[in-house]
Formats: sequence, structure tokens, C-alpha cells
Amino acid sequence: MESSLVDTAGATLCPAAAAGGRRRGAGSFLNCSCSSKEYRVSASYSIGRMLSGVRSAARKKLFRSEPADLLGTNWSPDSPSGGADDGRHHHWWTALENNFVLEASEDEYGGVVVAAERLPSDKAAFARSLAASLSYWKSVGKKGVWLKLPVDRSEFVPIAVKEGFKYHHAEEAYVMMTYWIPEEPCMLPANASHQVGVGGFVINDQMEVLVVQEKYCGSSLDGAWKLPTGFILASEEIFSGATREVKEETGVDTEFVDVVAFRHAHNVAFQKSDLFFICMLRPTSNEIKIDETEIQAARWMPLEEFVKQPFIQEDHMFQKIMDICIQRLRKCYCGLTAHNVISRFDGRRSTLYYNVSEPEDVNCDAA
Repeated sequence: MESSLVDTAGATLCPAAAAGGRRRGAGSFLNCSCSSKEYRVSASYSIGRMLSGVRSAARKKLFRSEPADLLGTNWSPDSPSGGADDGRHHHWWTALENNFVLEASEDEYGGVVVAAERLPSDKAAFARSLAASLSYWKSVGKKGVWLKLPVDRSEFVPIAVKEGFKYHHAEEAYVMMTYWIPEEPCMLPANASHQVGVGGFVINDQMEVLVVQEKYCGSSLDGAWKLPTGFILASEEIFSGATREVKEETGVDTEFVDVVAFRHAHNVAFQKSDLFFICMLRPTSNEIKIDETEIQAARWMPLEEFVKQPFIQEDHMFQKIMDICIQRLRKCYCGLTAHNVISRFDGRRSTLYYNVSEPEDVNCDAA
């Protein structure tokens, strides 16, 4: 059946080529000449490129269908012109491409993003389409392939792995996989390398610090009173993450003043790097109502008592953080304040944190 398809494809393609009808332009796979022998070779070579890497089982299944089935026409190899006389010059190659290449959009870097919502419904169809798609994308010079597999298509993951796809990242609803086509170092961006945490240094007019005892903590912090801390959420600002965490853990409302310092550590959870921002916050309420799922207790503690705790006195980093916070209270140190900016580079609104030390600045007198 494969050879009959090749022979008939040549008979169908040559008239279209002679008429200048290269349907796909420069990206066409089949460039016919006027010799029947030549365009049979051309069609065979193109099929080989299209189906390179397709497993033998998939090839057998592909060629079980007659060209008429693929085209959805009454095409017949016995017709006088091999089906070309009925005006259907889309040829069976286009039918192959449309039926077996996964739907995808092009990205701005010469790659493709597979449409996750348009994936085949069964494993056999996905395996056939994925192999054919890779062959097609290679032939037209694509680079990176982004394949997002939803949870309800998780059975496709082993198929993609066998084709050479790599894991990129996973979320609750999907797994993202990638494939780098060129025979050169991969230029696709890696998965996110950092997690971001915040801590709120909240101090009232009586020089009392808002502190908590966590229900679940390491032995080094057992019984210690510490600042409210947590991780910021996706698409959340540092300053809003800090005020949210304080509110969730203690019930106290606050407003952001500035970032007084941040720590950068590596090989933390899941071998990710960690950014931790210490934010000075001003309380706008005093009543404490703890989150009992995470917090054992919370209270307003005199600053002097808080600083004298052993875990602060015996740890250089914690001691330095407290020194910075105290200098900030004395207005001898300026933190990084948040400013909304829009860059012409991408047109996006973002927050730029920087030091403002003008004497008239109400938040900082260190000039």
C-alpha cells in the first residue's frame, strides 16, 4: 500500500507543480519535476522525512487507510488522471499534514506551542501525531517545542518521554514538557529557579514588635518568638505579600513602609534558591486573632525583650537583621520603597524597589 500511495502521489502532484501551484510555498515538502520517475522519488523522500521516527506500528496503522479515506473524497487510483481531473489538487500529502500534525501556534523565538485543548483523545492517535509532528517541525526549521499535558491526558507523558521530550515543570493541573530540535545547545529557558518569602517587622508606638510562635518549626526555633513570615503567591507583590501574611497569621492590619533587607540562599527546598525579604510594616490595628492551623501563639513583645532571645543573639544573620531594623527606626538607615513604573521595553506595569533619601521624605531622614 505504501508504494501505491507514492506512485499515485506523484501523478497527482506534478500537474499542480507545473502550474506553479506549490500550495505551501517555500515550506512545501514536495517539489515535483516533469519526469514521472523524478517525482516518484521526490514523493518517497518526502514521506520518509515526514514519517522519520514513527514507530513501525504507527506506520502500519497510517497506511491502512486508503488515500480516499484520508482525503474524504471519491479519489481512486484507477481514475484516468489519478484523481487530479476532478479539480482536487490539495493532494493526499496535505491531508496527512492536516490529520496528523498536532495543532500548535508559533512563538516569537522560532518554536511552537502545542494547543493543549486540541490534543488527540487516545494514546495511539497521540503517538502517531507526535511523531509526525516532530518530523514536520524539524523539516521546516522549528526550534523548541512546548507540550502542555493536562492531568486528564497524563497517560500521554510516557509517550512524549519516549520521543525525547524533557520535563520542564509541573503544576496541579498539568505537566509542561519540552523538546529542543536543533543539534546545538538547548536555548529554552529553564524552570523557575527561586522561591520568594517575606517577613514582616511590625512595631507599634510603644516599641512593641508583633511576634508569633509557630505550631510546626525546627528544634532550633522551639519556643522562640519570631516575625510573621510566609511565601508570596503567584503574581503577588512583595509588599502586599508581607501585609497579607501578617494579617493571615495574626489578624493585625498593616501598611507597607519599605524593604529593609533581603537574604539570598541556595539549595533550599527542592534544591531551589531562596529570596527572603524583610519588610518594615506599620500597624493600623492592634487586636490579635491567630490562625490556629499554623500559629501556636502571637503577641506584642517589647523590642528589647525580642532582641535578647538566644536564637537572635547567637546567630549573626538574625542579629544583623535586628541591627538594621533598629537603625531604620532611628532614621539612620533607608530601606527600599516600592514605586509603580511602566517600561517601554514590554509595556508592562511593574514595581521598582529603590532607596529614596531626600530629606523631605517622611519615611526616611537618613540623608
